[in-house]
Parts: sequence; structure tokens; C-alpha cells
Amino acid sequence: MQKRVIILCYRKIIHIRSIKQWDKLVFESTYLEFKMQAQNFSQGTAYTSYAELLRNVPNAQRLTGMVTPSVTGYIQQLGGIMPDILNNVGRRFLTFSRFQLEIINSDIDDKDKHQVAVNFYSEPLFWHDTIDNYLLISAQQAENQLNVENNCISTNLMQLQPYINITSLQYHN
Repeated sequence: MQKRVIILCYRKIIHIRSIKQWDKLVFESTYLEFKMQAQNFSQGTAYTSYAELLRNVPNAQRLTGMVTPSVTGYIQQLGGIMPDILNNVGRRFLTFSRFQLEIINSDIDDKDKHQVAVNFYSEPLFWHDTIDNYLLISAQQAENQLNVENNCISTNLMQLQPYINITSLQYHN
């Protein structure tokens, strides 16, 4: 039987109206860093928005990479577990191996326009089945921890929700 190995991506969008404490910290940190770094690109121009800088200033696409270090400490606080994603019994369980910051919108002069996304990429997972709008998954390394006595592995039932995407699918024998 072929096994399906997937990698999930959770896109967490953070903006001025975000209410969770972690989100607020990421918002403040990324806005402050964006504002500082964007001044290097906007100096001598009338451009203040991220979109204007991207359209009109060479190398402005580097801003995302320049802002990313401002969130690494907050990412480490998560302990490798994705925020907001719960299994069917209400526990955070989904581990991530990497993340990517994305600046969606921002403006040097208007904090309300600042919006970022943090894309979390899971460790490889076995996708056993889809039940209604739930994925039955297990960690790829769980197969190595197979309980020989009762021939079972630890699984999680996760409801499909907005901003979750299967970014990779591989079939293994």
C-alpha cells in the first residue's frame, strides 16, 4: 500500500486588529523593523508604502528578508509547535521545521496599514485518510515508533480550516 507523505503550510496573518499577545508582539516588532529598514529605500523619494517601494525602488523586495530577523525570537518561543492549529481534542500538536515571513502591506507613515503573514511549514506527515473535513495524520517518524504489541501508531485528527494548505505530496511504497 502506498503511503502519502505531506507537508502542510499554515499562513498566519497578523495586522493591527490582531488580539492574541504573540500576534501583537510580532506586529509591533515587524512594523518597527519595516519602518527602520524602509527608510533606506525611501530616502529622497515620496514613496512610503511597501507597494510603492516595490514598484519604484530597485532592490526593495529585500525588505522582507531584512525584517525577518525581528521575528526569530518570537518564533523560537513557540517551541516548534504551530500556533492556532489544534487537533480534534483541542491540543496544539503540529510541529514546524521552517517558517517564512511575508510583508503583505505596510506604510512608513501609517501603522494601521501594516500587515504581515508568517508561513509555518510542518514536518513531513503521513496522511492516512480524510474523514469529512478532517485529516487523519501522523508524524512521519511515528512509523519508527510503531507499538509492536498492538500494531498501532499515534495519530491526530485535524479539521481543515482556512489558511492551511498541503504544499507537498509524495507517494512512498
